[in-house]
Amino acid sequence: MKSFAVIGCGRFGSSVAKTLYKLGYDVLAIDYSEEVTQNIADYVTKAVTVSSFDENVLREVGVANCDVVIVGIGSDIEASVITTLAVKELGVGYILCKAGSEIQEKILYKIGANKVITPEKEMGMKIANNLVSENILDKIDLDPNYTIVEIGIPEIWVGKTLAELEIRKRYLLNVVATKKDDELNIVPNPNEILEKNTAILLIGKNEDLQKFENSLKN
Repeated sequence: MKSFAVIGCGRFGSSVAKTLYKLGYDVLAIDYSEEVTQNIADYVTKAVTVSSFDENVLREVGVANCDVVIVGIGSDIEASVITTLAVKELGVGYILCKAGSEIQEKILYKIGANKVITPEKEMGMKIANNLVSENILDKIDLDPNYTIVEIGIPEIWVGKTLAELEIRKRYLLNVVATKKDDELNIVPNPNEILEKNTAILLIGKNEDLQKFENSLKN
C-alpha cells in the first residue's frame, strides 16, 4: 500500500491528508505550526511539527520513506520551491505540489514536480464545464489525452441497463463505476436497471468524451 506525506497542512493540505487517511492509507502530516499538527493528529497516521522544511529535517521525520509527497505550500513561492527541491533530493518517486499562480506552476514543473495543482484555476475550469455541460458532475484529467468524468444519467436512460446503452460500442468509452446515494460500485452489473439520480464514471479519450457530451445535448 502506498504511503503519503503532506507538507504544509493548510486547508488544501489538511483536506488531502484527511481524505487519504480516510481511504485507508498511511499519511504523515508535516507543518511548522504545532497548533495545526495537533488539530490534524487524530485524522492521519502521524503528525509532526518541524522548524523548517529543509532536506535534513524532512529526512529525519521519514519523508524519504514515502511513496508520494504532497507539497501543500501555495502562497509562499520560495518555500514551495525549496521544499520541492528538498523532497526531490530525497529521491521520492512522485511529488505533487500546490501552486498559487501559473508562474509558480511552471517553476515547480521545471524543478521536478510530477504534478502541480492550481486549485482556483481548476475550480474555475470545473465550474465552467459544469455550466455548459449540465450532466457533468466531476472531471479528472489523467493526462493530456485521457479523462475520467462523472455524469448524472439523463432522464432517457432511467429504466435502462448499461448493456442496453452500449456505451463502449457507441461512444468508445469504458464505464468504470456507478454511483448512487454517494455509494460507489466499482463492479457495475451490466444488467442492472439504472435509477433516477444515478451517476456513472466514464474513462476515455478527450475527443470521444466530447462527442459523448455533445450527444447528450441533442
